[in-house]
Parts: sequence; C-alpha cells; structure tokens
Amino acid sequence: MEFVRRIGPFFFARHLKRPLVPCRWQYRHVHLNSTVPLGPPGIVLRDYQEESIQSVLKYLGEGHRRLGISLATGAGKTVIFTQLIGRIPPHDAKATKTMIIVHRRELVEQAARHCRLAYPDHIVEIEMGNNVATGGGDIIISSIQTLARRIDKFDPSAFKLVLVDEAHHIVAPSYRKALDHFGLNEPSADSPVLVGVSATFSRFDGLKLGAAIDHIVYHKDYVDMIEDNWLSDAIFTTVKSGADLKHVKKDQFGDFAVGSLSNAVNTPTINNITVRAWLANAEDRKSTLVFCVDVAHAQRLTETFREHGVDARYLTGTTRKDARAEQLRAFKAQEFPVLLNCALFTEGTDIPNIDCVLLARPTRSRNLLIQMIGRGLRLFPGKKNCHIIDMVASLEAGILTAPTLFGLHPDEVLKEASTDELRKTADELQEKLDVESNDTAEPAATVLSEDDDTKVVHMTRYDSVFDLLNDIRTERYIRMLSSYSWVQVSDRKYVLTDSAGWLTIEKQDELWVVHHVMKFKNEADVQVFTRPREIASGPDLETAVRAADSFAKSKFQERYISLRESWRQASVTTGQRKFLKRLEAHNKRARSQELNRGQAADIITKSLFGGKKRFEKLGVQGRANEKKMEDARKLQEREEVRVGPLDR
Repeated sequence: MEFVRRIGPFFFARHLKRPLVPCRWQYRHVHLNSTVPLGPPGIVLRDYQEESIQSVLKYLGEGHRRLGISLATGAGKTVIFTQLIGRIPPHDAKATKTMIIVHRRELVEQAARHCRLAYPDHIVEIEMGNNVATGGGDIIISSIQTLARRIDKFDPSAFKLVLVDEAHHIVAPSYRKALDHFGLNEPSADSPVLVGVSATFSRFDGLKLGAAIDHIVYHKDYVDMIEDNWLSDAIFTTVKSGADLKHVKKDQFGDFAVGSLSNAVNTPTINNITVRAWLANAEDRKSTLVFCVDVAHAQRLTETFREHGVDARYLTGTTRKDARAEQLRAFKAQEFPVLLNCALFTEGTDIPNIDCVLLARPTRSRNLLIQMIGRGLRLFPGKKNCHIIDMVASLEAGILTAPTLFGLHPDEVLKEASTDELRKTADELQEKLDVESNDTAEPAATVLSEDDDTKVVHMTRYDSVFDLLNDIRTERYIRMLSSYSWVQVSDRKYVLTDSAGWLTIEKQDELWVVHHVMKFKNEADVQVFTRPREIASGPDLETAVRAADSFAKSKFQERYISLRESWRQASVTTGQRKFLKRLEAHNKRARSQELNRGQAADIITKSLFGGKKRFEKLGVQGRANEKKMEDARKLQEREEVRVGPLDR
C-alpha cells in the first residue's frame, strides 16, 4: 500500500461568503423583471437556482425550446423543476400540463412530494408500476420504464412542459420514444418546452446528447458549489492499490466490463489494501459510503471490513426493499460507520450525513466518477468536509481518478488535499507548458510569482525544435484515454491525421472543441482543404476524446490512426528521413535512424501543425522567466541586510 506526499494543510474557511446552512436549500422569493408567471409564493431560491431559471426563460424568449441545465449533485434540482412549472406559460390554451420524467423510484416519490407541497391546488399523479395516472392531472411524474410502455395514454398537445431528471440518459431508446411522442425529437414551436437537468451533462461516447438537447443554458459544477459553500468541502487522498487492469475487458460504452473488472479488483490482497487504506485515513469518519464493482465484490469487501473489526454492511439492487429501507435508516442515523454498495447510489440518492466516500471501483467514465464523489458533498450539521479516498489501479488502462477532475494527471498523488489546493495546483500547472521534472530538465529555479509568493517551478528546456517534437511525454495522458495516434501540437491542442483529413481537439474558453477538416484533389489535381467543421464539444478533455474517437472510428481508416498497427514499428521511410533531416540540421544529437516509422509520423505531424511555433513560444516564455528570476534576485539583494556602510 502506497500513501504519498501531502499537498498541504486542510483549507476551508478562507473564502467563506455566507454561513453554512445544514439544509438542502434555502428559500427566498425573488421578483425579477419577468413577463412570465412566478412560481409558488413563499419559496426562496438560492442565487444560482434563480440564475438557472432566468437562463431558461431567456433562451425560451429567443425561441429555443430544448434546453439543459448543468448543476452539481446536491444543487436542489427538484426545487428548480417545481419553479419552472409555475414560470413557463402555455404555448396555447390547451397546453397546461407538465410531465416530469425520472428513472428511479426514489426520484419519482421525491418529485411528487415537492410538487404537492409547492402546488397544493394542482392534481399531481404518478405513473409508475402499480401507480396508474388518469392523465387528467396537472403534473404527471413518471418513471421512464413505465412511461415508455404507457406513453400513448397521454395527449401530447395537452402538455406545456417536459422535465427530465438525470438528463444524460436522454438519448437512450426509452427516452427517445417518449420524446418522439411529445414531438421533441426535433425542435418545434408546437411542442412542449423540454428542460433536462443533470450533474454530468455528457455521455461516455461524447456525441449524442445534441440529438435531444439544443442548448446547455446554465452550468455550475461542484467545485464552484463548494467554493460558494452550497456543498460540503472535500479533501482527496489517492492510494495505489496495485490492481492490474491492463487485461480487463471494456463494455459497449467504453468503461470496464463489470465481470472482468471484478475479477481484477475483488481479490484478498486488493480488498485488504482497501480496508487498510480506510483505517489509516478515515477510521474516525462516522458515515462512509463505499462503491464496489458488483455483488460479489461488495460481499467480500464487507467481510474484509468485518475481519478488521469494522461494522460494515452492504446493499445491492437485489436487496429486499424493506431490508434496504431499514439499512438506509440505520446508516442515516449513524448507527454503523461503513455502507457498501454496487450500482445503487450513484444517482438520485440523498444521504447528507456521508462524510467519506471510498472509491473501490475503478472507472474510465468521468460521469460515474463525478456521481460517486457527489454522494458525499451534501451539507449536514456538524459535517466539516467529506474525505474522498480513491483506490487508484494501474494507469495504463486509462482510468480516471479524482485528480483528473481538476485537470491534473491521473497519477497525481494526493494526501488529504482540499479542493482549493487542487484547483490552485491545476492553475499553476496550466500556466506552464512543461512542468514535469526529469533527468534532462534544467535545475529547479526559484521565481517570484505575481502575488509575491515564492514558488519552485520545474521546467524542461528544449535546445532545438527536434527535441520538442521528439518528446513523447506530452502524449502520455491522451494516449491513456485513446488507442489512436493523437499528438499534442500546442499546450491546448491535439491532432489526429488520416489520409483524407484530420481531427483537432482544442481548448476554447471553457470547452474542448473537436473540428474535422477534409482534404481532396480538385479537377485541376490540386489538393484543397475544407473549412474546419465542429463535430462535438465537451467540458473536459476526456469527453472530447471520446467524441473524436467515435467520429474517427466511423470516418477514418484504422490503419492510419491506430497505435497498434504493425507499420508503426517499421523503419522510417525515405520521405520521412528527408523531412527529419531538415529538423536535425541544428541538432547534432538528433538521430532519425533511431526512430521507428510511427514515431517519425508523429514528429512530422507535430511539425506541420504548429510545433515550430510552440518552440518559439517556449523561447519567449523562457526569456520572460529568466527576467523574472533576475528581478527577484535584485529585489532580494536590495532587501538583504549587510554589515557595513549603507548605499547612498
């Protein structure tokens, strides 16, 4: 078991903007300049809840009707739902009803409670299992499984609004069937307004959500919510379990196949390391939720906890409803400290007393990782923070870990690092193009930052453009995410080339955007290129890579883009060698004959797509850093006290 360096002391109250409130949401009635009806009187919204509603109304006023709200777990999405019901007017006299679609029983019951409290004069009906709605209600709340079977009983022209919770599921076949019934598979002025809400507004394939949602109108992630004290703070610890995932199979969505993953993780050694990690880091925590791979893993890990004297219990989807309710009651009452589950509490579960989340289930899905972490971020009386313990397995399998959520490398090691510290670390790393210390790096240099804090920055110096282009470390992370030959051509841009064009992934403002360019020969046999066409975008690099890879798989030839092709290990071609010779002209240490054909192809791609400009940029930054260091040295000399006469 490997516990590694401490990032820094726990940091919590420096940015306190309002007192912590131990309830799910606050209430205040906000009257803004709006031409639509306001929601139920007496309801008081948090500022971001009101902002999200105003964003919906603004887009509706501009003619858009299929909208998404991206809010962290614990943001009070049900409150926003109930407010929207009262604020969105009918598009005609007949369309007065609202349909709320969810995918879990607990969410149906929760939404029904809130709607009945908010609108006591409305008829609220449930369509789920043995509960059958008459269709005459003002608000219908349905599970998607039941709605897909009974959809024909509802007159689509009677509905003004369709609300979808956990809307990252919205392109699944059952949802598409329901949306088609309401005329929402294509934008239409005659259809109800569609509003979907999710904490993870993306899918693992990265391509499909645009088929149902036209605009994300508001976004506030859990890091922002923590900073504003709407969610509990979190501290993060990573523990290297040693589990080998290189041979674990993938499922149809690209995440680990459950059975294969369980075989790799559910071993006596790994389970023992996991329990020891909890004992070393979180034994004093009152309510730990553990995420396991499958039922067998939950059972064996529970037994391991008990062998170490810990009162641990587990719940799965096969647990009887009455037994599940009793265990949850006891856990919420803090009658035992550790509750294990598999695929049960990732979404739609409100257990605010959770003060530790143990991630014993590796994943390649950012959405799943966020959902699991989010279970522990609700506010609760006496809860100072939530400790996230991430059991990190072998990184070669492309897993996502807690550090990746902050833009850090997945093997970044953490020891009780707060969200504030992690974000600062990520910001510092983002400011530098190459911040990894290695055997060829220049010695560490002390520089003075803009806020006058002294920090140590490790930078790798490239003596020639060939050195830069031949440094494959920059591709290490993206090639954990993808099996294709992506190369990094700038600090925020990646390229994948094919014989008929290329794809780029580039950070633009807050999104990673994927563009496609095609090349072909015209009638004069001259090679021409199309304008870059945007095909996808995502809030993070992982999502953009999934989208780009899905597109490349359908449009590009595998032999040109796959890292596994045998030609990449062959010797460089004559044409490649000629191109590389020009790069080697000012670098006697470079030897193209030591490269294989794949490495040469990557270097050429980097050069053609801006590698030389990046080298020039590094030179400018290097000179700027040298000036900063010289200024800092002079400042330190001026402030140094020496024995002897003072300068006049």
